[in-house]
Amino acid sequence: MQNLLAHIKNYSPLSTEAQQALQDCFEKNSFSKNEYLLTQGQVSRHLYFLEKGATRGFYNLDGKEITHWFGFENDFVTSFHSFITGEAAVENIQLIEGSILWMISKENLTELFNKYHEIERLVRIVYEKYYIRLEERFVNAQFKTASERYENLLLHTPHIAERVPLGFIASYLGISQETLSRIRSKF
Repeated sequence: MQNLLAHIKNYSPLSTEAQQALQDCFEKNSFSKNEYLLTQGQVSRHLYFLEKGATRGFYNLDGKEITHWFGFENDFVTSFHSFITGEAAVENIQLIEGSILWMISKENLTELFNKYHEIERLVRIVYEKYYIRLEERFVNAQFKTASERYENLLLHTPHIAERVPLGFIASYLGISQETLSRIRSKF
């Protein structure tokens, strides 16, 4: 819980009372590699803070898994669209390493919003950071070559190349594993 509270201070300061309320609502869980937090068709009812480990969000398209994002230590993860709207998720969230996560239900979070506007502000900032990452990913996918996308990954998130299987990275970059191997040989 200390990692979560320390990380939250990077976003926005919270009163002692609000911190205690958060502590009372978050629940710690451990998950094994390859377990799922969410599968397509389920409603995402929890927001997770990833204390240790790694996750990936992916879609199924014509029998292929298309990796959309990765989450690592100190990331908040969920199917944001499903969590916010209450609609069924179109993505899956899988643990790609054994992981420790802190989770809070949508209901508890909403109650905290109503009681502590500073928590509402905090979560708004989390959502904004998620949106910015999403837009950056979209721009990269639309306007950069495969080599440029891989170079950008190595420059800004080198831990992905160290911790994630190549097949997931290729899918994330929107290329085949063979193309990724050719690109990697040039670096």
